[in-house]
Amino acid sequence: MNPSEQTQLYGLDKYFYEITKLYNVGKMPNKILLSGKKGSGKSTLAYHIINYVLSKLEVDKYDLEKLIINKNNKSFKLLTNKTHSNFHLIDIIEEKKNIEIGQIRKMINYTNKSSFNNIPRFILIDNIELLNKNSTNALLKIIEEPNNNIYFILIHNNSKNILPTLKSRCLTFKINLSFSETVNIANFLLGKNLFDLINNDLINYYNTPGDFINLINFSKKKNINLNEFNLISFLYFLIDNSHYKKNRFIKDLTISYIELYFLKIYILSKAKKNILEKYFKFIQKIHNANLFNLDEESLFIEFKSKILNE
Repeated sequence: MNPSEQTQLYGLDKYFYEITKLYNVGKMPNKILLSGKKGSGKSTLAYHIINYVLSKLEVDKYDLEKLIINKNNKSFKLLTNKTHSNFHLIDIIEEKKNIEIGQIRKMINYTNKSSFNNIPRFILIDNIELLNKNSTNALLKIIEEPNNNIYFILIHNNSKNILPTLKSRCLTFKINLSFSETVNIANFLLGKNLFDLINNDLINYYNTPGDFINLINFSKKKNINLNEFNLISFLYFLIDNSHYKKNRFIKDLTISYIELYFLKIYILSKAKKNILEKYFKFIQKIHNANLFNLDEESLFIEFKSKILNE
């Protein structure tokens, strides 16, 4: 589900209350960094904070007791339609690998325009780790001394690094979920028991609610039963059909399941040093592929032929 359309906040209430309390006493920083694993609900949390503030003076304002966005409030409708005059979103453009400087310049033009009201304006930047060097430098200049009544909320996938100069200028909230919290959130969003839908062999204790939701949506799209796969057969399915080429999430999922595979054979193997060497060698290759924008296809094929087939 699109985070902007997720009207119920579940499992992240402590972060929501902490940030909105700061706002209510006039101490919310104008630069907030929400950092955590991708799929942990950071963007949904950001939209709830933004709606809470923007709908304060509206008839159908945010339901603070139940942590629910009222679908009838004006701000929700404008935000989901991407037409709210007090909100500007920056995210990775489809088929692009970085947030480009043109997107930052467009945002700077927005901040320099006069506001039509005294309501705060929000800049939400998702996937902040995908800023290139020029984009980061341009962003640093504007967040140093932002215009009055403008708040920046930056979303960071903490599996990837961002420049310390950017991080140091923000108040960071680290979003961490236990496995039980992850399962409860996934069950809530699915309306079903996660363990009824996925073979236990595919359960990764490091996955986020978003990972599980995307995995189930993928299975529905491909018309496959996740209970019929174990870890190895599912890796064959992903690699042989090149699903990682068509979907960024599936590429990350494939890497995640390869890591899980290494972990499982490490636990069972007596040659632990050999397993660790293979694991670190593969992870380094993946890192280099991301760093230099290389295609991971050869790495996945190599993994299948040299490791899965052993």
